[in-house]
Amino acid sequence: MKPAELHLSVNVDHVATLRQARRLGYPDPVEAAAIAEAAGASGITIHLRGDRRHIQDRDLERLRTAVRGKLNLEMAASDEMIALACAARPHQVTLVPERPEELTTEGGLDVAAQLPRLLAGAERLRSAGIEVSLFVDPDPKRIDALAPFSGGLVAGIELNTDAYTRAQRGFAASRRAEAARAADMGAAHGFRIYAGHGLTAENVGGIASIRRIEELNIGHALISRAVIVGLHGAVQEMLAAMAAARARPA
Repeated sequence: MKPAELHLSVNVDHVATLRQARRLGYPDPVEAAAIAEAAGASGITIHLRGDRRHIQDRDLERLRTAVRGKLNLEMAASDEMIALACAARPHQVTLVPERPEELTTEGGLDVAAQLPRLLAGAERLRSAGIEVSLFVDPDPKRIDALAPFSGGLVAGIELNTDAYTRAQRGFAASRRAEAARAADMGAAHGFRIYAGHGLTAENVGGIASIRRIEELNIGHALISRAVIVGLHGAVQEMLAAMAAARARPA
């Protein structure tokens, strides 16, 4: 198997979180996106939530114009969000579960339980010329449930790496193997494979070394590290860690 090239999509949500704390015009997620791309990121990710706790509708509009690479919009499969995405036309939409009271996304989609809504949303997005991805846990049953989306309706899946990043040292290898199996299963369905959630420069190696994965979506760790070394430096640190992991023998 020829290994996929590994890309980094930088999530700038928490730049907007800091801005919204004072309801001021700074820091600007659009400026942050430009810095991230200049540092080597292949794309930008944002999550437009129903409660608008960080990213705002205007941010989506501005980023759609400003981002040079791929703009990936994470969102719930609600009628409101589907309509907003179809109007803005980001390059990709990643459908995620969402609860108003959660601090961050807590798990992957339960595709079987939400199949009609997810299918309808994916069909509307594809009709608008938007690629669709689904955020899923690396569970064989959850991957098998994706069969109705194969054949072009959904371009890719993003594997939830939360369990891997939370694993104690002795269990990280088994969680990494779980993600690798899920990546193989997803690829067998014809999906492109992405991954993200909780990844840092220190723990990214195990996931970055999975050859099926072609994109990592990382936000909180990068914005946190940027407080110390700047966003350009944080992105380059992450890219170096990803490259080192991908360069190791499979």
